[in-house]
Amino acid sequence: MKPVTNLLMAGLGLMLFSCGKSEPATLNETPIGKARTESAWETVLDQSTFAGYTAFEAAWNYLYPWGSDHNGTARMYGSSTDHNHIYLQNNVLTIKATRINWDEGSSPHDPRLPIHYHSGAIHAKTHVVVNDQFPDWEVKCDFQVPTVKGSWPAFWLTAVNSWPPESDIMEFKGNAVNWQNTFRTPSDVSTQQTTVSDAGSWHTYRAWITKTSATNVDIHYYIDGVWKAKHSANFVDKPMYIIINMQMEGSSGSPGPTADTYLRARNIYIGRTRAF
Repeated sequence: MKPVTNLLMAGLGLMLFSCGKSEPATLNETPIGKARTESAWETVLDQSTFAGYTAFEAAWNYLYPWGSDHNGTARMYGSSTDHNHIYLQNNVLTIKATRINWDEGSSPHDPRLPIHYHSGAIHAKTHVVVNDQFPDWEVKCDFQVPTVKGSWPAFWLTAVNSWPPESDIMEFKGNAVNWQNTFRTPSDVSTQQTTVSDAGSWHTYRAWITKTSATNVDIHYYIDGVWKAKHSANFVDKPMYIIINMQMEGSSGSPGPTADTYLRARNIYIGRTRAF
């Protein structure tokens, strides 16, 4: 989900709570997930933000950080008074994409596709910033995703200032293959592709990001607790937005579906270590 550049900074504003962590599973990797020496674990954002609209709107903003349009054919909607495309029920966030049958112009962002759908996107009011103070981050969520041609759901981190960095934790492009991507530059990209059985059922998509040097991080990607890949990138001190969206067509093919298309999310969790 390549983003728009030169985005404005959004404010932090979430209460932090103490939380213990267990070591995550890996595949022949150096164990990660332990709190660093002289550091403490913090929960930055969790499932309580999907419990109701007051908590949700305190933690999340509607639309993309840069507005309603991006690189597909869906225009994003949603607000404190408009829950037609983004709504909460039983601690589950649902985003609905609906086909429109009128001319609504085109997206102003490359590749400037015509608008065919109304859908939804949200971004967290907190940012992921790996640095000396916060050297380890965990970002995960459970999703039920559509895999029909033309559906393009994603859960991703992208640059607050200038692009890249970008880390795609969950991205499906019109089939059952999940893409986990790390963009260092537009042409320097690491990608892990995993076919997910019964992707329309609940699965957990996770990234563990850990500082490894003054400039670099390792990003460990997981699906359902199974380690899939490690990507390294120079993301230290580069703030990233946390985005969940239901884009359509574009990289996922066309024509897209005529029926409503749904992305569902639950058990969102963002945590980090704080160095003393």
